[in-house]
Amino acid sequence: MNYAEEPISAPQERGAELPPTERRLEDSRELDNMSALEILTLMNAQDRIAVDAVNAVLPQIAQLVEIGAERLACGGRIHYFGAGTSGRLGVLDAAELLPTFSIEPDVVIAHMAGGEAALVRAVENSEDSEPEGVAAAATLGPDDLAIGLTASGNTPYVAGALRAARAAGAHTALISCNPRATVANLADSHIVLQTGAEVVTGSTRLKAGSAEKMVLNGFSTALMVAYGRTWSNLMVSLVATNAKLRDRTLRILADATGAQAAECEALLRAANGDLKVAIVAAIGDMSTDAARKALDVASGSVRGALEANATLPASLNSNQTERQQ
Repeated sequence: MNYAEEPISAPQERGAELPPTERRLEDSRELDNMSALEILTLMNAQDRIAVDAVNAVLPQIAQLVEIGAERLACGGRIHYFGAGTSGRLGVLDAAELLPTFSIEPDVVIAHMAGGEAALVRAVENSEDSEPEGVAAAATLGPDDLAIGLTASGNTPYVAGALRAARAAGAHTALISCNPRATVANLADSHIVLQTGAEVVTGSTRLKAGSAEKMVLNGFSTALMVAYGRTWSNLMVSLVATNAKLRDRTLRILADATGAQAAECEALLRAANGDLKVAIVAAIGDMSTDAARKALDVASGSVRGALEANATLPASLNSNQTERQQ
C-alpha cells in the first residue's frame, strides 16, 4: 500500500466503538513477561470462552441448518464469503466436505477475498473491496444461502457479497464476533459469537477463529446429515481414494451390516465400490440394481431407501420413533 496516496483517518478514541476483537484483554497485558506455560494456560482458559460462545447460539445455528437444507432440496447452493482467517476457515470447511461426504464441488462453495493466492499470503486491499464481494456473489439466485464470515463484522468484501446475494433473492446470514457489526443490516440472520478480546490484541485467528470453526463444523455436519450423507453415525458417502479409506469403507460396511470381512469385500465388489449401494443391498436383502434405484428415489439417503422398502433395522427405527414422539 502506498500510504502517501491513502487518506489517513483520525485515531479512534481508546475503546470507543471498537469491535470486541480489537480491544485489549486485561489478562494478557503482561503477555511478553509470561513463561511459555503461563501463556498456554491463559490461551487454554480463553479457548473455553469460544466453546461457551458457540453453545449460546446453537438454536440460531440449527435454524440456519434448516434453511440450508431447504435450499439444497430446491437445487440451491450454500456459499461462504470471507477474508483473512474467516475466509480461510470457510475454504477449509467447504473443501473437506467433498472427500468426507462425497458431495458435488458446487454444493457448498467458499469465496475468499483475494482468491486462491490469499489462502497462503495476504492479498493487499482485497478484504477492503466491496466490488470484489459483489462480483463473487454474481452467480447467486433465490434458492441459494449466502453466509458471510467476518470476526469484526465490518469487512467490506463480505458486505458487497451479502448485498449482491440479497439483491438476487438469496437468504443471507452473517457469522461475526461483533454484536454491532455494520454488515448485519445486510443479513437476514446474524449469529454473534461473544468471544471478546484476544490474547494478542486483534489476532482473530485465536478464539474468534476457533469459535467460527466450531460453528462451521456444526453447521456443515448437521447439513450433510440432513442431506442424507450419513447412515446412523457412519460416514457412508466417502469415496475410497486410498488404502486408508478403503479399509475404512470395509469397516463401515461391517458396522452397518454385521457382515464378516470376506462378505463385505464381496458386497463392495458387487456394488462397484459404492458403499451406500452395498449397505442397502445387504440390509434390504435386494440386488445391487434394486438398491441403486431405491437410493435414487430417496435422493441418496440410506435411511430413506430402507424405509421405503420397509427394511429399516428395528433399533434405528425405534430411535426415530422416540424422536418423533
